[in-house]
Amino acid sequence: QVQLVESGGDLVQAGGSLRLSCAVSGLSFRRYVMGWFRQAPGKERDFVAAISGSGYSTTYGDSVKGRFSISRDNSKNTVFLQMNSLESEDTAVYYCAAAQVLSVTLRNYDFWGQGTQVTVSS
Repeated sequence: QVQLVESGGDLVQAGGSLRLSCAVSGLSFRRYVMGWFRQAPGKERDFVAAISGSGYSTTYGDSVKGRFSISRDNSKNTVFLQMNSLESEDTAVYYCAAAQVLSVTLRNYDFWGQGTQVTVSS
């Protein structure tokens, strides 16, 4: 049974930082691309960042480039999202997901976590 469990969401002031984690079990972690998506109320789920199985390749959504950083620890089956210079527009539920290809497209991701809430106050 595949499980992805996000943690680290919180209420933070604009300009602050947060680090999200996603612990994965039930799959060969290093063989999967890991991605982060987010969904604000009333909006579609949008791509945030993704990282290859080796960790050598990453890609980011335009709105988070230069502020967010994705990384992974294959020894702990965990992926991270470091979020700096947070803005009120970053408020959303953040989801981690696993895919077999490095992709920005939601439908390419096979497994999903339940999400963690990030709220940025201005």
